[in-house]
Amino acid sequence: MDGLLQFALVTFTSVLFIVDPIAVVPTYLVITQGQTQVQRRGTARRACIAATILLVTFAAAGRGIFGLFGITMPAFRIAGGLILWLVAMDMLHGTRSTQEGTAEISEATIKEDVAITPLAMPMLAGPGAISTVMVLSGQARTTSQTIVVYGSILLALVIAWATLRAAERLVLRMGQTGIRVMTRLMGLLLAAIAVQFVITGVREALAM
Repeated sequence: MDGLLQFALVTFTSVLFIVDPIAVVPTYLVITQGQTQVQRRGTARRACIAATILLVTFAAAGRGIFGLFGITMPAFRIAGGLILWLVAMDMLHGTRSTQEGTAEISEATIKEDVAITPLAMPMLAGPGAISTVMVLSGQARTTSQTIVVYGSILLALVIAWATLRAAERLVLRMGQTGIRVMTRLMGLLLAAIAVQFVITGVREALAM
């Protein structure tokens, strides 16, 4: 039971920190500034549903993709750890260049519907999130652990949806500085998770 609880804690925090809904808030408000409150809520709901479907799909297809390209789990764990490290370094600097670029944000300000792109992909479910759920699903050894992976994805996106719904209030209460501080704290923890991914991957590769 202790092993399952530890797996659940690491899995949930990994998914939540890489999705990082608080850091999405400022950009979300910019790209939806022409929408009414009701439209904004609809955009947030569709984006979180789309991001959930995307991450669940890649989590389910992870093992099949590994087998198709002949990728071993240790190799992908190391690669995933390196991607997480890059994202974590971005978060520690208070930026999100690995999640979404300036061009994507500029294009989004003139799009009618931003729910799928760029909000769902790549802002909520970017390369880091996709690689993370694939690694986590790949290391799930039991049915309980598999359920934990999918449950963590669902819970993380529910939190993201609630965060986006409260975006304006969060900015008023926390301010840009508060959001950056939270992002940096998550980045620090994510960096530790990334290092653990790499260490575990190297250890497994040497044992093969």
